[in-house]
Amino acid sequence: MATRTFESFIPNISPSVPGCPQPLLVQHIRDAAIRACERTLFWRYQIPLFNLLPGVHEYLYNVPSDTQVHAVFEAIMNDNPLHRLTLEQALERYPEWADLYSGQDPSVLWSLTPPGTLNSYQYNTTLFNGGSSFVLPESVVANGGQPRVFTQLSPEKFILLPLPDDDDTYQMRIFTALKPTRTATGMDEVVFNELEDAIMHGALQHLLVLPEKNWTDRDLASYHAKQFVYHLADRRARANLGNMRGSMSVRMQPFA
Repeated sequence: MATRTFESFIPNISPSVPGCPQPLLVQHIRDAAIRACERTLFWRYQIPLFNLLPGVHEYLYNVPSDTQVHAVFEAIMNDNPLHRLTLEQALERYPEWADLYSGQDPSVLWSLTPPGTLNSYQYNTTLFNGGSSFVLPESVVANGGQPRVFTQLSPEKFILLPLPDDDDTYQMRIFTALKPTRTATGMDEVVFNELEDAIMHGALQHLLVLPEKNWTDRDLASYHAKQFVYHLADRRARANLGNMRGSMSVRMQPFA
């Protein structure tokens, strides 16, 4: 996806705050973009499909660089939605929680797999072109089962409970709302273009109240604050509705 930098948006902001240093402008543009993404959930992203690993319950979100997951719309495993629970709810349902490889040492994972052919003196086609089949020890998934719950401990990682077993192949499909990180230099161009009015007002709202600056103007800051809220509501509604339009019908109500 194409990226639009925060620096490229400076000409939209700088006339209202003459003399403001460029790094300060970029900082407030980025902060406004983060707030706009958080409140509108407009930046929507489907994480690429992936399979769960037996005995592994904790995973990193696979999202573009300089982005962070702000919300999860749905987590679907093998075409079935998982229960999305808060940490408190997940702890109440699974107080035993889960341990990587059922608490076994990672070395146990390969303990039953035959060694490779490195340094072997025997030569034949099968030996050198076919690797050893991986054998999963039962102890690694002893506490496992079919995952039913999706939760998280931090914005970067999510948790699946109970621990995934090896009885089936579990494929995950996750829909999220993203936001830029605090160190990002830009964001998705399409999303930026849709949110640029809100970002402009959000940045000016805070720049214009900085104390003892040549451009300080609290009355104008109040105007931009109201415009920021208006554009946030508009973009949030736009995000929820998309390009679809529903039909409208009228039905007569009987007289009492």
